Amino acid sequence: MSASTNAPTPTAGQTLPNLASLNQSAAGMANGPAIQAIDLVKDYGTGDFAVHALRHVNVAFERGRFTAIMGPSGSGKSTLMHVLSGLDCATSGHVLFDGNDITTFDDKQLTLMRRDSVGFIFQSFNLLPMFAAEQNIAMPLTLAGKKPDRQWLHRLAADLGIEDRLSHRPAELSGGQQQRVAIARALITHPHVVFADEPTGALDSISSAEVLGMLRRLVDETGQTVIMVTHDAAAAAYADRAIVFSDGRIVADVDHPTEEGMSALVMEQRRATAQAAASNAAAPNAPAPNAGPAGL
Repeated sequence: MSASTNAPTPTAGQTLPNLASLNQSAAGMANGPAIQAIDLVKDYGTGDFAVHALRHVNVAFERGRFTAIMGPSGSGKSTLMHVLSGLDCATSGHVLFDGNDITTFDDKQLTLMRRDSVGFIFQSFNLLPMFAAEQNIAMPLTLAGKKPDRQWLHRLAADLGIEDRLSHRPAELSGGQQQRVAIARALITHPHVVFADEPTGALDSISSAEVLGMLRRLVDETGQTVIMVTHDAAAAAYADRAIVFSDGRIVADVDHPTEEGMSALVMEQRRATAQAAASNAAAPNAPAPNAGPAGL
């Protein structure tokens, strides 16, 4: 059964027929993975106080697929997304983005990569409250000193169902509408990859289903590559593939995930983590359990 059939039915009438040109630039590239992590390590701190957020991770993300990354808090899932997208640097190992090793990039090169090739969708929307929706959507281009393609902007807004809300500020929009504005902002630059960090964490169940349905159709109808971090097994069921993290390592890699299957996997990892913590606490002179910055 495909991920599409596992997920709730998308809201009627909301399709993305006009977005077929989204990945035209990516279509001509090699058929290798969109992003690949090779022996990736990320540590915070040093010595006895080091936190090993990523422990020699090897994983590739195929183009045109929707991948969910799951795991308990502190497992390393958000750290992986931040390193893959160039928001954070690796301690060692390599990240290949469209075949380029971004671990060798300087700050300017990383900034240009994030600006031109990556779209971001965040749980908190990260919209600027003083600007209208239209200005927020165009913000990546504004910061780059470029003028937005008005036709493309309005096409995105129409397909996402917010064309009549473009003049409204974030405070005048519902949570679901704000996240749609954030999705349009992520797509305005025609990114090669869209990273979504808990995109439904601040939404009610109906808005969550609408947003996830839009991401699903974005992959199906345009070939966009989407990588989503989530703690929600129901959200992971929209994906083509789900990866489960625990203690900085990949412990499961599932094609066509289901809500029930992912819930069971995550609960199993939570029990294993709790048992390991209990064993460490019972052992004399045991080191403290590995715990790092919030959201790892």
